[in-house]
Amino acid sequence: MALLDRLRQELDRAGRSAQRAIDEGRLRLELYRARQSVDRFAQRLGYAVYHTRKGGGELSPDDYTAHMNNLTAAESEVTRLETLVAEAARDRRELLYPTQPPTPPRQEPSGP
Repeated sequence: MALLDRLRQELDRAGRSAQRAIDEGRLRLELYRARQSVDRFAQRLGYAVYHTRKGGGELSPDDYTAHMNNLTAAESEVTRLETLVAEAARDRRELLYPTQPPTPPRQEPSGP
């Protein structure tokens, strides 16, 4: 029975590891999309400034603030997702390669 219990434990651990890898993959995809969003917001800001200056004007403070708010929010999302991806990768590694605390050295009983 010990062999079957050990096999069951290993299969369970492999299943958890696979699920965590899938979850990490989803987070990485979300991170990729969030980075694309940052790029799009930065591009929109750049185009808005370019077209306004090309026309001889300046971007209004309200428009500038709106662009900066969008960009800041998108960058915050990227930071949040980077943290989640790092945590997911660490958790998955710990599941695959558990670190067991070192066993204390065995002390011989002192006798007369």
